[in-house]
Amino acid sequence: MRESYKLLYRGGTGEIVEKKSRFIADIRPVESEEEALLFIEEIRKKHWDARHHCYAWIIGRKGDQKRCSDDGEPSQTAGKPMLDVLEGAGICNVCAVVTRYFGGTLLGTGGLVRAYSGAVKEGLTSCTVLTVEPGVKLLIDTDYNGIGKIQYLFGQNQISILESVYTEKVELTALVPEEQLESIQEEITEITGGKADLKLLDSVYFGVLDKEVLLFSD
Repeated sequence: MRESYKLLYRGGTGEIVEKKSRFIADIRPVESEEEALLFIEEIRKKHWDARHHCYAWIIGRKGDQKRCSDDGEPSQTAGKPMLDVLEGAGICNVCAVVTRYFGGTLLGTGGLVRAYSGAVKEGLTSCTVLTVEPGVKLLIDTDYNGIGKIQYLFGQNQISILESVYTEKVELTALVPEEQLESIQEEITEITGGKADLKLLDSVYFGVLDKEVLLFSD
């Protein structure tokens, strides 16, 4: 069975200050290494006068591509802690860049680790993370006697109806989470006395944001 995953749907920014050093986190959705590199370069140009632009990215539903950089900070004090925060949040297709404006006081390795990881955590609070689940589009052809029962069933199980066509019969296209598909099919057959025709259409991934269903390719 396919697995759900968390996707950075909308990026954001955050900033923390440690001993007068500013740590600005810019976080953006990316789908390739090329996109990530372009984003990093964009931030470098935006904050051209800053001393460091450390980064980390995770690309692919299973985190197939991961990379991080300390960009001149002591080894393992910036990029890796940033990557650890992204991995801990379980997010994919994300790139984080933390820009540091030096405040004149050295923070030490422990202080740097806390600052860079803290900046990413702060940035994530302004981002939108979407849980994306595997689902199946199910086509239901039924008579008017069965439509109310099916709609009630879908309401109880929070299943979205993508399309409704009313003619001599009723044709519904529903988005059913993959793990519920078998039980939903059985319940539809039971409540309609076997009078509903069911047909599996596309396998998709989907997420729900502010009650809006968002579809992603399989």
